[in-house]
Amino acid sequence: MSAMSAGRSAMRMGPAELVQAAAMARRFYLEGKSKIQIAEEFGVSRFKVARVLETALERDLVRIEIRVPAELDAERSDALRARYGLRHAVVVESPADAAEDAPDPENLGEVAADLLGELVNEGDVLGLAWGRSTIHMAAALHHLPPCTVVQLTGVYDAGTAERGSVEAVRRAAQVSGGEAHPIYAPMLLPDPATAAALRNQTGIARAFEYFDKVTVACVSIGSWEPGISTVHDMLTDEERAHYASLGVAAETSAHLFDAQGRRVGRDLGERCITVEADRLRRIPEVVAIAGGLRKAAAIDAVLRSGLVTSLVTDTAAADYLLSAGGPPPRPALDRADPDD
Repeated sequence: MSAMSAGRSAMRMGPAELVQAAAMARRFYLEGKSKIQIAEEFGVSRFKVARVLETALERDLVRIEIRVPAELDAERSDALRARYGLRHAVVVESPADAAEDAPDPENLGEVAADLLGELVNEGDVLGLAWGRSTIHMAAALHHLPPCTVVQLTGVYDAGTAERGSVEAVRRAAQVSGGEAHPIYAPMLLPDPATAAALRNQTGIARAFEYFDKVTVACVSIGSWEPGISTVHDMLTDEERAHYASLGVAAETSAHLFDAQGRRVGRDLGERCITVEADRLRRIPEVVAIAGGLRKAAAIDAVLRSGLVTSLVTDTAAADYLLSAGGPPPRPALDRADPDD
């Protein structure tokens, strides 16, 4: 921000006008004084101050520059927020050499960590679902207000819990200085009876009791392909074929969706340790972290589901989402189930 005489148009103002306008602009833009305070100082009305500031902008006496870090794309972020009715959309630059099948850019986690630092307030309950993106986010956390952190899903592999979502929950709780409520159980069980028995275990039941108290949640999104969907990789070939026949296009927190955001394969949830979709929908702020062309269609599907309110993604996925044809999707903030 600078207050200066610049250009022939500015010189149409007399020298006294220029000096006064520059002084008022400096007070307002650089010193943060209100129009009322400036009016009192110069002995004019606040409406006069407003006119002078407006004229200073029109005549190039004051130049306003909006700068964001180079890795953030403000224009795409705003367009994506408007298209899907999101509360927050943050788009980061994709790596220049990223291939179409490249994994989520790791800087998504860093940006999501900064976003959580803005969204979480003291006394909130933060929920973290399993996902590589949420694990990267937790590792990048440097500041969180005091809050309780609860795990929203079981883990991909109980044998790697210490390096996965359990550690992510512990890391977030350590940064915030709050309580941690991890879930020491696999995400997917062989049958509904085993899953029900695990849900009744003391530690897991205690974590589930916090689900209705979660105020901010962080989830990942997967496409229905090998290596891109945790659930896909945990199922047998026969099970994958069955759910593919139902039109599954995306998954998040072990819930499956078709391309229109409608839930499919609901029976799978009976075998999973995860927050129920209806509970997830009631959480005030649900931030999804996902990027890359290979996940773009899946991101679109989950955004149509009404389960999430905010998104951290990259320019590759954003360009796909913004160019997608057809009618505009249901705004995410409606939090409405497309099946209703």
